[in-house]
Amino acid sequence: MIDYKGIDVYACGPWCQGPMNLHALRILEGCDLQGMGHNSADYIHTVLEALKLAFSDRHAYYGDPDFVDVPMDGLLSREYADLRRREIDPNRANPEMPDAGNPWAHQAGTGRAASKPEPVAGPLSADTSYICAVDRWGNAFSATPSDGFGGAPIAPGLGFMVSARGAQNWLDEDHPSSLAPGKRPRLTPNPAMAFKDGKPWLPFGTPGGDVQPQSMVQLFLNIVEFGMDVQRAIEAPRASTWSFPNSFFPHAYRPGLVGIESRIDSGVVDELRKRGHDVDVWNEWTPRMGSLSAIEIDRERGTLSGGADLRRDGYAMGR
Repeated sequence: MIDYKGIDVYACGPWCQGPMNLHALRILEGCDLQGMGHNSADYIHTVLEALKLAFSDRHAYYGDPDFVDVPMDGLLSREYADLRRREIDPNRANPEMPDAGNPWAHQAGTGRAASKPEPVAGPLSADTSYICAVDRWGNAFSATPSDGFGGAPIAPGLGFMVSARGAQNWLDEDHPSSLAPGKRPRLTPNPAMAFKDGKPWLPFGTPGGDVQPQSMVQLFLNIVEFGMDVQRAIEAPRASTWSFPNSFFPHAYRPGLVGIESRIDSGVVDELRKRGHDVDVWNEWTPRMGSLSAIEIDRERGTLSGGADLRRDGYAMGR
């Protein structure tokens, strides 16, 4: 959990990529995002570079905490975020995944980071589903159920599907998410929830593999920094970086690659390219950006505002 400008944001632990949402927001809370302007070149560049930093620390440190000592206090500290933020060059994109930082300097203990990977070809895999709900009493639920995706084998004679999540393990024994008996792979599904004044305010999440924390961070910023309602925040065009090893085997790594929806101004795209981003313009409502859903709880008015994404099959319902 972190406090982002008075809002408590909760995410899952380092057995998945959940802390990435918190780490990226920690870095971004010290930036003048409103002054940059929504989806300007400055804004998108800053968000992407912050996400790259969070992805580099995900690669270096995240793993099943029953097996790995993950420096979560250091990773989510404001002091560490301040140091990482200073690594963002406002005029030039990092051409690859940045080097991991040293969060151990900001908490007790010691440890080492996973080695930096070499570029690897492969698909940018995406999967999963997401659901959130709020009842009449204001209790909130946020979950990213996932496992029955294509390619998983069915147990002969039993009729159920074997989990394919083992494909998110690493075969490098020095990696924090290396394959080991009884050890959970570092999963991509990661629901989140934000609280105001100690009460649920915004359950949110999306399917989409490694794009999940990227789209979730942009949704949160759209609402908190730019005052959008939930549906508008979901529909706003998004960008994504792929300058990190994909969670799915063979862990495709495309240094510098950025996916951006075609609804973003072409002048912004040109400026991002000038700053060194390898921009690939995607369809205007591409499902590769996930499929966000969220519910905002307005306790003063006693109302709920739900939103669902046009990019895939998604629904917002009230009754």
